[in-house]
Amino acid sequence: MEYRRLGRSDIDVSLICLGSMTWGKQNSEAEAHAQLDAALDAGVNFIDTAEMYPVPPEAETYTLTEQYIGRWLQQRGRRDDVVLATKVAGPADWLPWVRGGKQRLDRQNIEAALEGSLQRLQTDYVDLYQLHWPDRHTNYFGQLGYTPGDDGDAVPIEETLRVLADLVASGKVRHIGLSNETPWGAMKFLQLAEQFDLPRAVSIQNPYSLLNRSYEVGLAEVSHREDCGLLAYSPLAFGVLSGKYLGGARPAGARLSLFDRFDRYAKPRAEQATADYVALARAHGLDPAQMALAYVNSRPFVTSTIIGATDLTQLQSDLESATLRLEPALLEAIEAIHQDNPNPAP
Repeated sequence: MEYRRLGRSDIDVSLICLGSMTWGKQNSEAEAHAQLDAALDAGVNFIDTAEMYPVPPEAETYTLTEQYIGRWLQQRGRRDDVVLATKVAGPADWLPWVRGGKQRLDRQNIEAALEGSLQRLQTDYVDLYQLHWPDRHTNYFGQLGYTPGDDGDAVPIEETLRVLADLVASGKVRHIGLSNETPWGAMKFLQLAEQFDLPRAVSIQNPYSLLNRSYEVGLAEVSHREDCGLLAYSPLAFGVLSGKYLGGARPAGARLSLFDRFDRYAKPRAEQATADYVALARAHGLDPAQMALAYVNSRPFVTSTIIGATDLTQLQSDLESATLRLEPALLEAIEAIHQDNPNPAP
């Protein structure tokens, strides 16, 4: 397993990060523990979760994912072997069961969220505490274009950073990260951190895959120049890049078969691009999913690629992408497909 430095911290994380958002919805606790065991055996030391997981979020399953991880940590006694990342939810009236639907990135909410996560994870600290999405009005979760709007009572970024600074000083958080962030937002966090000697974000967790390379437009340069690398989520576009949904197929139990809210990954342009990538992989004797993950792994602005699996066979295949190197001719062919059909599933 390859390891890369997490921002300007002293932490090295595995190239593959084990995502967890299916645990408690598509996966049982026993299955989650089996995935954790297998991933660590393969050299993974990085685990990502969030207070609102599993996804799709529901009141009945809220916080189950962190609880599963916490019990695994307690049972295995392996807290020192993992870099543990979780997230605080931003404002969302569609999550009324999270602090009464009044969650913001202010002191009251962040402190309450962290305390809840620490209790569920059965640990005294988290290595990386991330802001799941911005407090202000901006474009994220599949929106490419920015449309100006009313920020309302958005919490100022400096205020959020000062809360996080206190949590770092307390020892409950080692480092902070951003998620679903824009170039302006990332640079504002970094600028204020430098200006006021506040904690510096070490990572940005955003979607990135062969079907969505929008990160490259502005944020890749931020990652490169500011040592704030990408933690790439949805690197397989919810499994679409495996090819299993081509031709309108909906395998039983698969994510898009169960939850149509993610249909942006299966629209006509995405289907065409996926078919081209799958054909390219097979022409080179590669598993399409492994090729898609290897591409993300190869990007110089990526710190770690977050994979999610619903069974151990799938997990093992994804883990094997860490050692796959794509030849220059194959990379050129990937780029040609991208130029023909760029970012069909933002």
